[in-house]
Amino acid sequence: MSTNPERSGSSERSGHPGHSGRPGDSEHGVHREVTELQGKSATAARLFDIRRIIGGLFVVYGVIVTIAGITASDADIDKAEGVNINLWTGLSMLALGLFFLVWLWLRPVAPPVPDESPAEGPPAV
Repeated sequence: MSTNPERSGSSERSGHPGHSGRPGDSEHGVHREVTELQGKSATAARLFDIRRIIGGLFVVYGVIVTIAGITASDADIDKAEGVNINLWTGLSMLALGLFFLVWLWLRPVAPPVPDESPAEGPPAV
């Protein structure tokens, strides 16, 4: 038998820890779960912001193409009519990627606004 006062006999029968059967406890548990889910949602929104993905890819590919431009031979430059196209394209990609990442840093995603509608059930018809 458990000596924990939060786990009364009703919570042991239901199999759900934290549900003691007292009126205020289930509301507190639901509020806590909603708060946790809102935090996870805000984190996911920041993590999968399209600016982060586009900026990161442009920076990675920009570094690769810039290295290819730096190591280009005279024959490669002659093929492009005297322009080191890999170098200029790589630097442009780096600049664009850094622009997206700075934009993300300066204007982060606002967390989603919680819905304040009552969770009593479906609306009356």
